[in-house]
Amino acid sequence: MNRKLSFAVSLSVLLTIPSFAAPPRPSTFSIVAADPESGEVGVAVASRFFAVGSVVPFAKAGVGAVATQSFANTTYGPRGLELLERGVAADEVVRVLTRGDDGREQRQLGVVAANGTAATYTGTKCNAWAGGRSGPNYAVQGNILAGEAVVAGMERAFLDAKGKTLAERLYAAIVAGDAAGGDARGRQSMALLVARAKGGYGGFTDRAIDLRVDDHKDPIVEMGRLLGIGLVNDLWNRGWTAFTEKRFEEARTFQERAATMAEKQPAVLPEVLYDLAVIRLAAGDKDEARKALDRALALNPKLKAQADKDPDLEKMK
Repeated sequence: MNRKLSFAVSLSVLLTIPSFAAPPRPSTFSIVAADPESGEVGVAVASRFFAVGSVVPFAKAGVGAVATQSFANTTYGPRGLELLERGVAADEVVRVLTRGDDGREQRQLGVVAANGTAATYTGTKCNAWAGGRSGPNYAVQGNILAGEAVVAGMERAFLDAKGKTLAERLYAAIVAGDAAGGDARGRQSMALLVARAKGGYGGFTDRAIDLRVDDHKDPIVEMGRLLGIGLVNDLWNRGWTAFTEKRFEEARTFQERAATMAEKQPAVLPEVLYDLAVIRLAAGDKDEARKALDRALALNPKLKAQADKDPDLEKMK
């Protein structure tokens, strides 16, 4: 059985731009980071730029993460990950990517390896304020910023959030950067990407957290709302992947945590409880499975038709 809920969202936008209009620049502030203990790597980025998540962030579990911005050369993303996967150090990745690029003085780049080595690069012709900072497990950078306080605040917030999930730490850095003035032009979009081995739906990909706000008057606040659901979804994915692999006690641990967290996320709570019932039943706890299922159906009666035919609930009958 696949997880009970899937979503597909499609958006098509047609823009007519005069031929003399210059293309926008992904001038922005970002952080790339690694958590060697959890095996996660990720990127968070915000900008006065439409759909910044379609340009800046790249990450691969067990390898590292790259942010490419300011007249972005998007080949830096896949090429940087390829170099990291071959064992090239983060600072050397920056040198390799920029040395053959005639536009390097207008580029900005952040690189972190899965083992925590990191580097940041700002070309001499990036628009002020532009610069970055790096340390073990992170690199922050930005251009057309309100000032250096933006990257300083991001760095401090990331370090102060130690002990939280990588996604939460990345988000905290962006919130702090925005509070310090952020992109001097204003706000429009944000993206947050965290990769972990088998982190995606069904364990088939490494996309543990993959969230975007492409166009919003306050994208950072909206990202906070989405991240609350995304953290539930990550635990849910982990629980369901363990269930499909018949690791029922491990599945239950993740799904119980997802259900607890979902109490504050009513949009997904019924379906999380439904799968909790399935997993509790598989783990041999029929009474608790019944409680979860009854509550799921009370919250969303439309699930009853599915439950009546679900082979994973056969032992409940």
